[in-house]
Amino acid sequence: MSAQPDFRTWMEGVQARTEDALGRFLPDAASVPAKLHEAMRYTTLGGGKRVRPLLAYAAGELFGALDDAVARAACAVEMIHVYSLVHDDMPCMDDDALRRGKPTVHVAYDEATALLVGDALQAQAFEVLAGSEEVAPARLVQMLRLLAEAAGTKGMCGGQAIDLDSVGISLSLEELERMHQLKTGAMLRVSVLLGALAGRELSAPELQALKDYARAIGLAFQVVDDVLDATADSATLGKTAGKDAAANKPTYVSILGLAPSKALAEQLRQQAHQALAPFGEQALRLRELADLIVQRKA
Repeated sequence: MSAQPDFRTWMEGVQARTEDALGRFLPDAASVPAKLHEAMRYTTLGGGKRVRPLLAYAAGELFGALDDAVARAACAVEMIHVYSLVHDDMPCMDDDALRRGKPTVHVAYDEATALLVGDALQAQAFEVLAGSEEVAPARLVQMLRLLAEAAGTKGMCGGQAIDLDSVGISLSLEELERMHQLKTGAMLRVSVLLGALAGRELSAPELQALKDYARAIGLAFQVVDDVLDATADSATLGKTAGKDAAANKPTYVSILGLAPSKALAEQLRQQAHQALAPFGEQALRLRELADLIVQRKA
């Protein structure tokens, strides 16, 4: 048996495969409506850490997913994620001019185009996932439903709504966790589940272990985001630093303080590792991704 590549080599390979797949699954920039298609490609390609596709691929490898099936799952969650960033950056939301180190869509194009880019990417995500021919129809319907729930009011959009309503008010730690389990955590969790479901059938204990892992990393991601927003600069982040404090938004740092927030992130990393114990060394990539999420600097 050949040795597995080191984590960085594996990660860069997945990122390259994701970039290639996104390029294939997005509409051609020259096709009508050209401006919309160009803007979709502008914001989706050539940037981002691709954390959600990495999670999908790692779970897919654990459960023997075929290449096209896991690529479609990975690209679907990334398209939903990118659409959320495009809308989040608009003046009616967080009003930001920088994303992934370049001008946001409403700045590079215009607000109407940014709105349509988000709408189109959301639709494209479901078209891409539904096009899988390597997943049984009943399983594919389950995957589509999970993605819809994670993106809607029970997930990301619901968390965004709570976030917008929370500006300038005090939240309890439990309320903050609930918001972020929806806003950020839901799409990270579904990335893991879709990658796994693109492979073999999961037993009930396996599914629960994945859910426990995904819940821990979903929350850890946001805790670390709050820490970085308070400590890193815009050039490092690729987006405007200090936005949460400037907007008077509740964060883990504002509620717990910096050191306790870092300690919480480490606790969640350990919980993620513990959840993967039943899978042994086969879950190496998922463990490494938990480390990446908590120990990242941007």
